[in-house]
Amino acid sequence: MEPLSHHLLTQAYNNGWANHRLYKACLQLTQDEFVAPRCSFFPSIKATLNHLLTVDWFYLHMLECEQRGEAPEPDGERFFEPEQPFATCTDLHAQQAQADRRLITYCCGLHDEQLARYVSIVRPDRVQREPRLRLLAHLFEHQIHHRGQVHAMLSDTAVRPPQLDEFFCEEEAGLREADFAELGWTESQIWRG
Repeated sequence: MEPLSHHLLTQAYNNGWANHRLYKACLQLTQDEFVAPRCSFFPSIKATLNHLLTVDWFYLHMLECEQRGEAPEPDGERFFEPEQPFATCTDLHAQQAQADRRLITYCCGLHDEQLARYVSIVRPDRVQREPRLRLLAHLFEHQIHHRGQVHAMLSDTAVRPPQLDEFFCEEEAGLREADFAELGWTESQIWRG
């Protein structure tokens, strides 16, 4: 049986793969389509993807500080100033891919006996403390939730939304081979052998 820490690593890779597929679709939009008002929690594809990125920055900072044994940035709100730091899908894509690599690197260093360690999350009015396992689960769920919103907004464009409801089924490796080549990943890299 694979350790839980390895499952979190596969979740990080799956998160990166799903973001890669979603951005391949979004990059086909015109700038006008990318910023167009749409019906969702955030009012556009641009706003939603910016939110995903800034929240990743926020939590990755807290996780990486804990991993290094450092105190987190006292002003956690700085990760959300400005609320939408990137105007184009191309710029967002580059930054999200970098954040996805940081999350994979973080998860590569996890061991089961460390998953209960507490991470400090600086909020405007307090410091929240959560176990690594729960915080990572929250981060993955946050990504899934908002990717789904972008997926739905794409349905209102001429760009076909990509299939995002897959994990890494063994017999479907060939279906993700092209994406993995673009990402520079291999099946054995994720599954350790």
